Amino acid sequence: MTTTSRIPQRPLGAAGPTTSALGLGCMGMSDLYGPADEAESIATVHAALDAGITLLDTGDFYGMGHNELLIHDALRGRDRASVQISVKFGAQRAPDGQWLGYDASPAATKTALAYTLRRLRTDYVDVYRPARLDPSVPIEETVGAIADLVKAGHVRHIGLSEVGADSLRRAAAVHPISDLQIEYSLLSRSIEAEILPTARELGIGVTAYGVLSRGLLSGHWDNGRALAGSDFRGHSPRFQGDNLAHNLDLVEALRAVAEQRGASVAQVAIAWVASRGEDIVPLVGARRRDRLAEALGALDVALTPADLAAIEAAVPAGSAAGDRYAAAQMAHLDSEH
Repeated sequence: MTTTSRIPQRPLGAAGPTTSALGLGCMGMSDLYGPADEAESIATVHAALDAGITLLDTGDFYGMGHNELLIHDALRGRDRASVQISVKFGAQRAPDGQWLGYDASPAATKTALAYTLRRLRTDYVDVYRPARLDPSVPIEETVGAIADLVKAGHVRHIGLSEVGADSLRRAAAVHPISDLQIEYSLLSRSIEAEILPTARELGIGVTAYGVLSRGLLSGHWDNGRALAGSDFRGHSPRFQGDNLAHNLDLVEALRAVAEQRGASVAQVAIAWVASRGEDIVPLVGARRRDRLAEALGALDVALTPADLAAIEAAVPAGSAAGDRYAAAQMAHLDSEH
């Protein structure tokens, strides 16, 4: 498939900005997926921007600030107004990277943004969102604090991440919410039951992460792949033993569909998420230019009803083996969707 040179635009919810129909998730350039090449990461951001991607997604805890610093370096000399930067905050981490919980109190929210603005060397972020719910802080208080930052001009739009339908409603009652960032892929479809309909009712867009299920749906994974100790997939239930073997069988079924379309497995998986609605913007986590080029080719894959039926038959809803996260991590989710 050839790379699309002009990327279509999509509104990020009724209250949000207009962005490219595909966003670049930058987490893996700094953290959680093992070592990454910084020069290649920056070159990949440049290639994404040159191709027409305008949405860059990060978190202040990705590499404990490293990812924001990397994005700053990648954007040096670029027109800041032509890029939307989405930032997650709230995750607390120790110097050794250990996860310590979440803090989305109003004071912590405003402090975190102050550090983010300094690392990014910008006056504002386009979308600011808590990474998870803080169980000790009502969502209304967190959203209210970000609303103060909107009024002050430091934040353009308020987003949420990994929350359930009730939290969406409570947050939207305080301030318009641009989008919900949440995992959505052929292997993770539980948002379709309640969360996605609620978001649509409220005019909230979706930025879908994990569209390749952390590499499972890339078409490049195999059962014997060795993982670095810093790669959290080494502890993910979907990448373990019989679960992995079952999930890779699903990938092979999807590969047969992709080959019929003259596309790669990854391109069909991304195109499927994009086909779910104009209010959904898939995030691709490419760390290298070749993987980015492949992901961009998904924009050339127009899935027909017959294609969608074949994809559904190859990877039925609920067919993935294993949870998205280990049990300890699931405790931090607002709703085990």
